[in-house]
Amino acid sequence: MESNTPTPAIRVGIGGWSFEPWRGNFYPADLPHSRELEYASRRLDVIEINSTYYSSQKPATFARWRDATPEGFVFSLKASRFATNRRVLADAGASVQRFVGSGIAELGPKLGPIVWQFAPSKPFDAADFGAFLRLLPEAVDGVPLRHVLDVRHASFKCSEYLALARSHGMATVFTDSDDYPSFADITGSFVYARMMRTQSALPEGCTAEVLDQLAACGQAWRDGHEPSGLPRIEEAATPAPARDVFMFFISGAKERAPAAAMALRQRLQACSSA
Repeated sequence: MESNTPTPAIRVGIGGWSFEPWRGNFYPADLPHSRELEYASRRLDVIEINSTYYSSQKPATFARWRDATPEGFVFSLKASRFATNRRVLADAGASVQRFVGSGIAELGPKLGPIVWQFAPSKPFDAADFGAFLRLLPEAVDGVPLRHVLDVRHASFKCSEYLALARSHGMATVFTDSDDYPSFADITGSFVYARMMRTQSALPEGCTAEVLDQLAACGQAWRDGHEPSGLPRIEEAATPAPARDVFMFFISGAKERAPAAAMALRQRLQACSSA
């Protein structure tokens, strides 16, 4: 009997799809702005939406994004800053529900992870943070939700945080950057990595060696392993079941992000067909 469970996948993408330096660089110079999402979603696997962090979107907007993209494409959404940028996270219930109920279910199967981004000034407080995690629902309007925590204060680099996130089944962003805490410990059922080191001087944003290393990391994560050579808080866990992997080229030399993402996708596709 065939399983209905989707095969774990490595999805590679970028943040957003509107960025003027991508005109003539990633997008054809004569491409209408209204078709940028259509174009990008056919060359990438996932896009992280940042606008939802700053303001609410309408259900019709989510539906329009859904309809503009091909089957299998997904969006990750940054949750509202009004839920995460507050002194007492335990009081965020109304803001969490307002975001979750804003129409994100219109994305249906194209709804990827929801990113809860915390301020760099917000230290880890186990009781308050645990109370916040209990506010995050498992589904909305029948659509399952996957949550990933983007923690940006060095105090989160501790075993107590890892245990708390794992107890709630919440993933943690692995941020490849010198600007934020960077640790690759797995805390959820999927991996969410944000690469922030692209360089303007390199046509693909990264050297071929770095792209090869990232491809190897993606494959290891997908297959339930933990790549060596990455910063960690604890020893790597024993192999786990295969898992979904989301890899984004964000920040850094943003003008190179699409080229880096497509170069990484090509490596992964070559490995899967070998």
